[in-house]
Amino acid sequence: MVVQRETDAPIWGWGEPGEQVSIWTSWNRQTTRTKVGEDGSWKAMMATPKAGGPYKIEIKSEGDEVEIKNVLSGEVWICSGQSNMQWRMRGFGLKYFEEDVKKAKYPEIRLCLVPQVLGLEPQKDVKTSWTVCSPQSVLGFSAVAYFFGADLHRELDVPIGLISTNWGGSSAEAWVSEELLQKEFGEFKSELSDYKSHLRESGGLYENRAKDKPKSLNQTSPAVLYNTMIEPLLLFAMRGVVWYQGETNVKNPEQYRTLFPAVIQDWRSRWGQGDFPFYYVQIAPFVYKQEKIPVAFLREAQLMALSEPNTGMVVTMDIGDATNIHPKEKKPVGERLALLALARTYGKEDLVDSGPLYESQEIEGKNIRLHFTSLGTGLASRDEEALTHFTIAGRNKKFYPAEAVIDGDTIVVRSKKVPRPAAVRFGWGNADKPNLMNKESLPASSFRTDDWKIE
Repeated sequence: MVVQRETDAPIWGWGEPGEQVSIWTSWNRQTTRTKVGEDGSWKAMMATPKAGGPYKIEIKSEGDEVEIKNVLSGEVWICSGQSNMQWRMRGFGLKYFEEDVKKAKYPEIRLCLVPQVLGLEPQKDVKTSWTVCSPQSVLGFSAVAYFFGADLHRELDVPIGLISTNWGGSSAEAWVSEELLQKEFGEFKSELSDYKSHLRESGGLYENRAKDKPKSLNQTSPAVLYNTMIEPLLLFAMRGVVWYQGETNVKNPEQYRTLFPAVIQDWRSRWGQGDFPFYYVQIAPFVYKQEKIPVAFLREAQLMALSEPNTGMVVTMDIGDATNIHPKEKKPVGERLALLALARTYGKEDLVDSGPLYESQEIEGKNIRLHFTSLGTGLASRDEEALTHFTIAGRNKKFYPAEAVIDGDTIVVRSKKVPRPAAVRFGWGNADKPNLMNKESLPASSFRTDDWKIE
């Protein structure tokens, strides 16, 4: 395993009430003692060393002894979300996947995969284990998480622990505690109230594809993944979270504006490690034929979450696939997440870690001038052609395709059909794959300059 370096990390377990427990760690050759509480649990804090290892942890009680070997001290990250985070390193017909799997001989990267279980109540424990990263073990692990961790390992030269806890098709509300949902999201109360009857019938735990699972329960049900796939991890000291989710919530972008920040706030509150880094991926272009309103509103909700402290967002407008909700290009996603962590968490200087983000507009007669942050060394077109996927509207809210031209650090947008412009939208089609980026090749997020009603 990997413990988070240079921190006070909890170590915990269960035993007979009143029983004495001693914990010995080889890095400082010191023993910590504690006692099992009346509820049958115990916890102690251990000061972890600088990056390195391997070490040993020995835990002894009056009737038991556990030895944990091959422990490294380094950087631990939680990697969570739905299918695009879950998607494994088995390849997508892309040649580099085969090459990267062969190269995945990293004895100082450790992988932990949390099993997919639905739970109607918070759980104290989870059945999982750690493995050493190898060409064999990495095949069943998250591709985005692996590429993220491998970049961190190469750049920081410290052990990396990756805890992958994700479920394809899961909703944001499934990853939030019932307590917070009851308090702030009344729309989920009736569904949560049904859990009491299910608990009486089965005990409330359902493994993936369980036959006895009630038909109404799945990975979109509120709190069911928080209970089993986050709650048991809360005592484990870590550095931060990387997250890739949102496709399941595209029908309710207005709700997602508060629901996604609730995930961030809830986890931070319950982990008790302050405002730890929370870096996430904006959903990629895809047709979403069944959706009545533009999916760009969901991407906008994700963009708005940057107002939460210590967050960062990876944009994937350039690597989506209009015909596949699971884009093959997972390596750039992991690399861009690592870029955020290296720049913002680990203080690597001179790194541009984000593409252009819309800041403000100025109406100049028949034109609208757009201002941006995260310019890097300047705005650019990915294919060196005219900028694409800009539309412009007057106060009648009718949008027309627009000409957009880079002018220094701004973009000037116009259309002959809109002599009195009021607003611009960029990349607003579900499957739009625009070419605006900065000179560091990081793409711009879709955006709109208006605040008109979602419809």
